[in-house]
Amino acid sequence: MDTTIDLLFMEPVFHGKIWGGRKLEEMYGYEIPDGPVGECWGISAHPNGDCKIASGPLAGMFLSQAWDERPELFGGLDGDRFPLLVKILDATDDLSVQVHPGDAYAAEHENGSLGKTECWYVIDCDDDATIIVGQRAASREELAAAIEEGRWNEVLNEIPIHPGDFFQIDAGTVHAIKRGTVILETQQSSDVTYRLYDYDRRQDDGSLRDLHIDKSLDVVDYEAKAPETGEITAPEVDGVTPRLLRRPCVSRWRPYVSRGERRQPVPLRDGHGGRGLGQWQAAQGGGPLRCDLDVRRPLVRGLHDPHRESRLTPVPVRHDFTASGLRPRRGVFVYRRMRGYTRTNDSLTLRSR
Repeated sequence: MDTTIDLLFMEPVFHGKIWGGRKLEEMYGYEIPDGPVGECWGISAHPNGDCKIASGPLAGMFLSQAWDERPELFGGLDGDRFPLLVKILDATDDLSVQVHPGDAYAAEHENGSLGKTECWYVIDCDDDATIIVGQRAASREELAAAIEEGRWNEVLNEIPIHPGDFFQIDAGTVHAIKRGTVILETQQSSDVTYRLYDYDRRQDDGSLRDLHIDKSLDVVDYEAKAPETGEITAPEVDGVTPRLLRRPCVSRWRPYVSRGERRQPVPLRDGHGGRGLGQWQAAQGGGPLRCDLDVRRPLVRGLHDPHRESRLTPVPVRHDFTASGLRPRRGVFVYRRMRGYTRTNDSLTLRSR
């Protein structure tokens, strides 16, 4: 029986942003361009940042090409494009107040693009950091009036945040990441953003960034309830918070790492994973590090027939990272379908050398 796992290592794509900084270099050792860099696209097949596979038999191939030419690596998932985009965001300054469209609106108004539902995991933030998720206007007219009169503090839902917080940002949710925050963002493979407000700040050439007020007013969900906190309250089961969210495009889990008897939630620098498709990083030094992840179901709904769940690798994956002193490595797990394999109490061990 073939129980191997193909491990695809990506070459990340970096994007300079007016609100970015240098933490992608400082925290993770990335070789980033000069200037303020706001985004690391670590897993992406989007045309605006298509990652190349860094090693192995597919080295040099873009992830979009692998999706088109090697569908068996992705469980034969239906769709005309790789569906997810995983980023790390370094917000040294405030991001614009913005909103994203859903699939139907984006397909009609943005040349067939996907919409953009996303979720955030707060990796790190300043002690006094806040974030904007949601707004209080009950109608298009009410929000338009608040924008015209500049009543941003009145209409926006701004709340304090802490490392480990989690936010679901559905299409139609007004939001803004604020300064002093590092975020892991998992989203649909879309680069469509409508800005409502950008603090009247100017770019290097002196120009203002475009706003998209009419389209924003079109897509805002005026019935959505704004959150009061990003604290994770889901119960822990066997060392894993079972479900942080469930949406048609993505599901997320919170794994834990162990050093001896000490267990803690996984920050990105120590390890990150998910069901069926995940991103990970090995830790530098510090002794043996174990990360147990439940991968019995896929990250992307539709990756398999739910009535034939055993067709995907149904084993918890255990990563034993030894103290090698090497720079962290980053990759994507792609779990192959396997016939007749139904056991759920075995484990696979990978070692970082």
